[in-house]
Amino acid sequence: MTASVYCRWQNKAPVRGGLLAGLFCVASPAMANDMADTLQVHGFLSQAWVISKGNDFFGPSSDDNGSFQYREMGLNASLRPHRDVLVAAQLLSRRAGIYSDDTSPVLDYGIVDYQFLSSEERRLGLQIGRFKNPFGFYNQTRDVAFTRPSILLPQSIYFERTRSLALAADGAAIYGEERLDSGVLRTQFGVGTPRTDDDLVESLGLGEEPGSLDGRTSFIGQLLYEHDGGRIIGALSAASVDAHFDSGPGGPGSADFHFQPWILSFQYNEEDWSLTAEYALRSLSLQGFDNSRRNFDMTGESWYVQYTRRFEKDWQWLLRYDVLANDREDRWGNQYENAGYGPAYSRYAKDWTTGLQWRLTPQIMLSTEYHLVEGTGWLPIINRQSEANREKYWDMWLMQASFRF
Repeated sequence: MTASVYCRWQNKAPVRGGLLAGLFCVASPAMANDMADTLQVHGFLSQAWVISKGNDFFGPSSDDNGSFQYREMGLNASLRPHRDVLVAAQLLSRRAGIYSDDTSPVLDYGIVDYQFLSSEERRLGLQIGRFKNPFGFYNQTRDVAFTRPSILLPQSIYFERTRSLALAADGAAIYGEERLDSGVLRTQFGVGTPRTDDDLVESLGLGEEPGSLDGRTSFIGQLLYEHDGGRIIGALSAASVDAHFDSGPGGPGSADFHFQPWILSFQYNEEDWSLTAEYALRSLSLQGFDNSRRNFDMTGESWYVQYTRRFEKDWQWLLRYDVLANDREDRWGNQYENAGYGPAYSRYAKDWTTGLQWRLTPQIMLSTEYHLVEGTGWLPIINRQSEANREKYWDMWLMQASFRF
């Protein structure tokens, strides 16, 4: 699968097998032959080895042998039953420590894409189904190692601890592209129901509570501008995401969850190097519990600066500084610790990262990277007790082999 940060605008999204089969059933023999000519099938596989000191990440990585519990496998297909209609889907099997020990394939994305306006100057289209959220530079292709600048994306923006919420939504999205004299302006706006998987439930401290967390109608959009053939790229992403916790008998009471992020993205590209930076404000609230201490309303802040250098044709080196504050009014967690909720360092993280990528062939890539971290603000939450046992200063080394076809 060949993709980059820009490929998200080429509408590679997935479709449910029943819908795909239905389209074949209604097609005439001639149309079926035409569709067969447009069929494309691609796949990828990545396996990582994670070794850490002080805290676990994606399995028992602090053990002597590290952890091999970070693996991604995907298979996607697309076809055109009509020149203006694209049908596409991807199945994903993923293991990422305790959150993803069930590696059964799931529908990563699945859409019918109808492009009702297409010319040299502009495009306008509609996607219906499970679409990938236009969230920052990397979210729409984050599961494919070849589209990432590093093994792990900046965790202050692209959380693993609440990955399902950011990844995709079930609904509809309209997109457009306008070609200007100086560059290309792209827009995308979606409405749908967000995914609220176990990672979000655990992060909100609801894993042991009776009840269910279900997504409500939510909105997301992005405005992206590429100047001078992609030499300069800027984007603004925003969302309004809602969910409701329906408490069971003996539970803490029902509550409403609201998440509203704003992300400003910038990238400058030269032939041999790129400079990328993203800044995010995240309004987050959970209100309605019987115990007021469980309710919260706060605004988090995140940013990173990343330099990548390409050399010897097939090599890329990366250096990044990544900062997360879960609550900008209590940036270093002192109030949180004084109130008896947990250690201050669980509310923030500062991460220095350096890494190398080597593309042996167009289909095979080897990667390695090192993280030096202060704080545990973006570590996946396994349970409340484990948070207090984590270390403030820790480091991590990752190696990964990736294959695509």
